[in-house]
Amino acid sequence: MKVSERITKLRALMAEKNINMYIVPTADFHQSEYVGEHFKARKYITGFTGSAGTAVITMDSAGLWTDGRYFLQAGKQLEETTVELFKMGEPMVPTIEEFIESNLPEGGTLGFDGRVVSMGNGQDYEKIVEKKNGSIKYQCDLVDHIWEDRPPLSEKPAFALDIKYTGESTASKLKRVREAMKAAGANAHIITSLDDIAWLLNIRGDDIEFFPLILSYVIVTIDEVHLFINENKLSDEIKSDLIKNGVTNFHPYNDVYEEAKKFTASDVLLIDPVRMNYALYNNIPKDVKKVEKENPCVLFKAMKNPTEIKNIKNAHIKDGIANTKFMYWLKQNIGKEKITEISASNKLEGLRAQQEGFIRPSFEPICAFGEHAAIVHYTSSPETDVELKEGALFLTDTGAGYYEGSTDITRTIALGEIPQIMKDHFTLTLQSNLRLAHARFLYGCNGMNLDIVARAPFWDNNLNFNHGTGHGVGYLMNIHEAPTGFRWQYRAHEIHQIEEGMVLTDEPGIYIAGSHGVRIENELLACKGEKNEYGQFMYFETITYAPIDLDAVNPEMMSVQEKAWLNEYHKTVYDKISPYLNEEEREWLKEYTREI
Repeated sequence: MKVSERITKLRALMAEKNINMYIVPTADFHQSEYVGEHFKARKYITGFTGSAGTAVITMDSAGLWTDGRYFLQAGKQLEETTVELFKMGEPMVPTIEEFIESNLPEGGTLGFDGRVVSMGNGQDYEKIVEKKNGSIKYQCDLVDHIWEDRPPLSEKPAFALDIKYTGESTASKLKRVREAMKAAGANAHIITSLDDIAWLLNIRGDDIEFFPLILSYVIVTIDEVHLFINENKLSDEIKSDLIKNGVTNFHPYNDVYEEAKKFTASDVLLIDPVRMNYALYNNIPKDVKKVEKENPCVLFKAMKNPTEIKNIKNAHIKDGIANTKFMYWLKQNIGKEKITEISASNKLEGLRAQQEGFIRPSFEPICAFGEHAAIVHYTSSPETDVELKEGALFLTDTGAGYYEGSTDITRTIALGEIPQIMKDHFTLTLQSNLRLAHARFLYGCNGMNLDIVARAPFWDNNLNFNHGTGHGVGYLMNIHEAPTGFRWQYRAHEIHQIEEGMVLTDEPGIYIAGSHGVRIENELLACKGEKNEYGQFMYFETITYAPIDLDAVNPEMMSVQEKAWLNEYHKTVYDKISPYLNEEEREWLKEYTREI
């Protein structure tokens, strides 16, 4: 069926159930950013394949809300679908809530599958519907009724992470969670977010492509731990280890909804309104006292322990080897053999696969040539795959999952001689990257405080990029990790102060539609610096080790300090990566990490 036909069928179901407006978000039952194939209902109903977006369907209109990363992509994919693009955050564009309030008729009914809508969003919708004297139907997965051959829930097995990778046992982590519960005055805690459960139990899975997570819920009480999971995913060894570490009860995955009904008025339940779904929240008896607070695992797992930090740095050396070999190969072979976006992407993945401990890519690779690089989250396909040619830029935003951690790196590479404007834009991006990496700041600062350090070179030239400057990175986990990041706009889930041990990306860019895109991304480790009468100072250590293409740099734009920073970085790259290269690659790296 075409998208328009799917929407027509959805509207017929809406009419049958007296629903005036239906919401289809991008989420699974755990509010995950990226979801398994079974949960891609928004993609199915709109045709938009990006990772973020919400569809709102009425009887006579259909809209898709997405952010700046996807404006170009969504605009193209929504052509001839009858779905209108709403560019989030742009002037005169209503929010989803404003649209609902304006378009839901008086006394109307708003529908959605409450399992894929967050508790917080569901409560916001309740307030709007109340104003309209309307009602909500949240126990209806209408898309499921029209989605023929919908992929089933994943049944792939879990795997365990050894203490040499995690640096802390599940028993120790549970102790910390219970201490946080007691501090909040709670005697029970429902954990619904997949990355937090994976961190807590020291297990990973394969239920979401690229992200090693496993569909599950956990309820922690003062003396018990209930795990809701398809037990077929757990080997006898994993289950035995979980029991030894304090996991006392195992239940089928979907039984959590019935278990939630068993809480009583004597319980005080810690719940995270951002990460709990609306349906699960509504299954908790009304007389149960609730403490609404961020799940303590969110901060615990973001602050990497010494074992994790050591492992992550090793992972980045492996990733640096692969990226350096790739850049060497590309420079040596462009114009001599046919290389396309997809074949180049496969080459880079193959070089990573040669590294010990490689598991899989850490997210869907972005390998974009020429004007495709202006699409921030472009994904090459057989329909869009193009050959790489000299005289343009090639952008790779890729990563790998190793047992030692996850990586995320972007390099933009000049293929042959490129126009001056591309060099200038590349250098502007490099200046931004270097300035943030060398920021010194007082403990207590968050990413909003520091974002202007990165954007200053752009804003000084009346330019900007329409995405965050950086995000937290998980340990063999989500590549986008709360609770902090770099962006100038306020986002509640990214506003936590920067703590020692956090790993964040530094990835400014510039995107010229129809021409080119530049992004340069390294990962930064937050470290404590000097403490004196002014407070605790903090700094970043760059832990990504791969050359930045000097063929694309305009040194005349750079200050003496910026050149010194780049030279210092390139010396580190050479020292860490050169021992793993052959003689030809080593000589090439020496040239491409030379001082400027």
